[in-house]
Amino acid sequence: MRITNFIIALLTTVITGPALASMTTAEQIRNGAERFLAEFSDTQASEGFSVTYDIGQLDARLSLATCAAPLGVSFSGDPWKTTQPSLMVSCEGERPWRMFLPVSVTITGEAMVASRPLGRGERLTESAMQPDSVVVNSIRRGAITSAKQLVGMEMRRGINAGTVFTPDLVLAPAAIERGDHVIISARSGNFSVNSRGKALASGAIGEQVLIENLSSSRTVRARVTAPGHVEIPM
Repeated sequence: MRITNFIIALLTTVITGPALASMTTAEQIRNGAERFLAEFSDTQASEGFSVTYDIGQLDARLSLATCAAPLGVSFSGDPWKTTQPSLMVSCEGERPWRMFLPVSVTITGEAMVASRPLGRGERLTESAMQPDSVVVNSIRRGAITSAKQLVGMEMRRGINAGTVFTPDLVLAPAAIERGDHVIISARSGNFSVNSRGKALASGAIGEQVLIENLSSSRTVRARVTAPGHVEIPM
């Protein structure tokens, strides 16, 4: 009887001991996530942003197949658009697996805010804005961090002082207005032909508008390239 029990105990050790030792544990997953977030934090610090993070709870009893290669860790959501992006932790190999780990990430840095109340249609100058420290990734539409992106733009709607500028708040001013006389350039490589036209709609640089060719009376769609200038492909 003692010999039988000894054999059973020995077999149990041989079968379960190495298997358990080779499993990926919750601690290993957490350590991989910690390294990834620390590297992300260091990278953003070099760009002038401060990052704080918190990793969600993992069941200490969690055991997944062993991973011969280092664990792959990446954001499953854009950390610049949410403070709860979560991480995808994965293993590639003979027994691949993946899991999602909840995390909280806060990215703090300078963004441009209105220095005073601004009205709809107002053209922005440097005096209308100032930098301020904000939680950048709590602003889902994306905070504008450079004054160069705002100077010369027009307000889509009025805002209060202290409002963070986001792309949906501004628009590029019209380079041509409806009724303006413009130069139409028909371009093919280095060759171009110019003619005169009249804008049938207003448009900003880069936008396409309808133009009446004053020589042929034809209506064409052209791209605005500069104030008073449009271009059509040949």
